[in-house]
Amino acid sequence: MTELQNYQGILLEGAWLTIQVALLSLLLSVFLGLLGASAKLSHSTFLKGAATLYTTVIRGIPDLILMLLIFFGGQMLINEFTYSFNEWLNGLFARFNPAHEWSSFLPDYIDVSPYFAGIVTIGFIFGAYMAETFRGAFSAVEKGQLEAAIAYGMNKYKIFFRVMFPQMMRHALPGIGNNWLVLLKTTALVSVIGLQDMVKIAGDASGTTQKPFTFYLTVAFIFLLLTSVSNLFLQWAERKYTIKTR
Repeated sequence: MTELQNYQGILLEGAWLTIQVALLSLLLSVFLGLLGASAKLSHSTFLKGAATLYTTVIRGIPDLILMLLIFFGGQMLINEFTYSFNEWLNGLFARFNPAHEWSSFLPDYIDVSPYFAGIVTIGFIFGAYMAETFRGAFSAVEKGQLEAAIAYGMNKYKIFFRVMFPQMMRHALPGIGNNWLVLLKTTALVSVIGLQDMVKIAGDASGTTQKPFTFYLTVAFIFLLLTSVSNLFLQWAERKYTIKTR
């Protein structure tokens, strides 16, 4: 246990980093999920097709593969774009003043932060799952209540926040809760792209101390604690949005 005490502070910092990544990824996934659900329920063939392609591709590829593709592939694409953009601008300005040596407008190399990449990747992945959750929840709201809201003269803003959203949340909360618990555990994948979360710290510490069981068991306990607290909050939220029939 002495080894664990030596790494206690840095493990807690890694746990806080894991929570940050999870919460920010959740916000992004909810935003993308709402967009995806709206696109699937729209009358536009293009939007429906784009949203269907997004959910089909994301749900059909393992999360680890997507993490590596977006982090390494995305970084390569960004740097190729910046190089091409600099070359194009330099060539354009050289026509007006050939004697002047123009400098690059964008950095020659952009190093994508594992923190940013982890949030974007996890949010992008779970946005596809949230889209299906929200699509089903929106479809479950009775059309008669929306028609009644229109008859009362409510505008689209009031209809969404006073009628659609509360009832949609009642249907969506179980799915959102399940997605959140899986998302929280998926944050462990950010260790493969170099982010110093608690899984990466536990791996480094176990390699140094030769005590892998101690550190990985501690990380497992922290994840269990986070999911248990999340379950309590989700149960409270479901009670809040459940319509009492008795």
